[in-house]
Amino acid sequence: MKRKYFFMLIACICMLNANAQGKVLTKQIIKSNILQKEVHYTIYLPEGYEKNERKYPVTYLLHGHGDADDGWVQYGEINRLADAAIKKGTIPPMIIVTPDGFKSFYMNAADGSMNYEDFFIQELIPHIEKTYKVKSEKRFRGIAGLSMGGYGSLLYALKYPQLFVAAAPLSAAIWTNHDYENMAESMYGAYFAGVVGKNLKGKERLTPTWYANSIFSIIDKKTTEELSAVKYWIDCGDDDFLTIGNAQLHISLTNKKVPHEFRMKDGTHSWSYWRMGVIDGLSFIGDNYRLK
Repeated sequence: MKRKYFFMLIACICMLNANAQGKVLTKQIIKSNILQKEVHYTIYLPEGYEKNERKYPVTYLLHGHGDADDGWVQYGEINRLADAAIKKGTIPPMIIVTPDGFKSFYMNAADGSMNYEDFFIQELIPHIEKTYKVKSEKRFRGIAGLSMGGYGSLLYALKYPQLFVAAAPLSAAIWTNHDYENMAESMYGAYFAGVVGKNLKGKERLTPTWYANSIFSIIDKKTTEELSAVKYWIDCGDDDFLTIGNAQLHISLTNKKVPHEFRMKDGTHSWSYWRMGVIDGLSFIGDNYRLK
């Protein structure tokens, strides 16, 4: 009889472990002095976070244009995917932060109306590290994102290599100068008019703000050693409208002899593709957290 109860107890423990889940806190608020308003963020805390005193690595996961802080949970199911990946050991237990980036392209607007980059670096990161049990060293801080968020993850990793150990842009919204200046007016108006300048056409769009935030311009100005300070995982679907820009990014880093991983799989600019690929990106980042 005791043997029977012993095995029943073991079975119950296994069932509890199988159903263990991380915790998601949505619509958390940080009051930004830089943006002069409240900014929402959603945060994933791995299973066991509230039961121990350990500190965790943190990954900032940026959403795309027109989405919000809870997009990665609502559409990307990042909590479910992270739970499963942590249980399998594919990624280490980590905190995942998804801030509301509005339609800022995660940069400082040319007219100063929304200095999102300053907010992210000067206010959001310190807030997260003060509020949650986070390992605050560079080697335990990563960044990833999709589309506009893929661009943002590249921008911050390139501009602040002292802050991030690895970046995983998915379907990054990046264009060469040529493609950017020839972009359809409707697309430019939707994406860049609010941050670079309104009613700009052709070469008029190549403003100081654009050059300061163009991924390719930043890469051109940096040395191989500087660019190699962050590890990069680049992923884009082969039927994505951003395929050319991501392929050019791979070529630019290759020409600079910068080690990086580049994946182009069957897929489009869609949540089904990002749900499929995000854990590969987080695994890459997580492997860098594990390195000494």
